[in-house]
Amino acid sequence: MTRLLFWIALIILVVWAVRSKVRAMMAPPAQGMGQGMGPDPRQGGGDARYRRVPDETESMACCAECGLYFPASESVRVDGRDYCSPAHARQPSLRKPG
Repeated sequence: MTRLLFWIALIILVVWAVRSKVRAMMAPPAQGMGQGMGPDPRQGGGDARYRRVPDETESMACCAECGLYFPASESVRVDGRDYCSPAHARQPSLRKPG
């Protein structure tokens, strides 16, 4: 009796998995935000989901001590070099004159 219940449960699970895969393949592809598709809602129409998202990137800096990349706005600048923290700015190991 236990084997029969096991096989029934297994068949139900396989059928459910196959049906969900088929549904996912048949569904239309989702349109992501920021793709620039559709009218701009600020120009008198359209849906807010299709609004273009402005590209807000920040330049990165490399720490002269450890080589870690981090946002340039967070840098500690000493003698023309960028450091990721005040502790690395105080370390003289890589700092060379000139």
